[in-house]
Amino acid sequence: MTRTIVLVLAGLAAPSLLTAQSADNELVRVKELIPGIVLDLRYSTPENFTSQKLYTADECLLALGAVRRLILVQDSLRVRGLGLKIFDGYRPRAVQYLMWEIFPDPNYVANPNTGSVHNRGGAVDVSLVELATGQELSMPTEFDYFGELAWHGTTTGLSPEQIQNRELLKTVMEQVGGFSSYSKEWWHYSWGPGTSYPLLDFQMK
Repeated sequence: MTRTIVLVLAGLAAPSLLTAQSADNELVRVKELIPGIVLDLRYSTPENFTSQKLYTADECLLALGAVRRLILVQDSLRVRGLGLKIFDGYRPRAVQYLMWEIFPDPNYVANPNTGSVHNRGGAVDVSLVELATGQELSMPTEFDYFGELAWHGTTTGLSPEQIQNRELLKTVMEQVGGFSSYSKEWWHYSWGPGTSYPLLDFQMK
């Protein structure tokens, strides 16, 4: 599997060729295939729940199959003047172990022994932005907020706008993209086939 990833990364300069020849489980750079998507990769900075920079590069990788689904979502949002912002995609398993050491709560951090769909390249953490300004729409909480305000279904303490934006994101990710939501994090979505992919520890450089 590692050899496959290296081959994919070596071919990132030719996204059309990549799309034609790569398997759905191969990791690709999201920005290469969706140039208009906004990246706000929190684990490439200390602005996350660990207060540490966890990634060595400011790159977002995902399984190609998941990226193909995100293209559909991005296209459907564009007619509203909106787009996606990504907080996290593929996550090396070594980073998952570190997160677990800091916050070992399986409600919010997957146990690295079984792994996260992020470690397989099949999960993405996203929000919505205005295309014209890049401004993020008002959501129930900040990314990586561990508490009930971030849960799907929570209404108490939230504005109608926040609820509406959360529901719009859920609708397009599920109905257009075919992703699955996670009940305790409004930003987290998994691509079904990705749940069975091998756990990876490829370090982004």
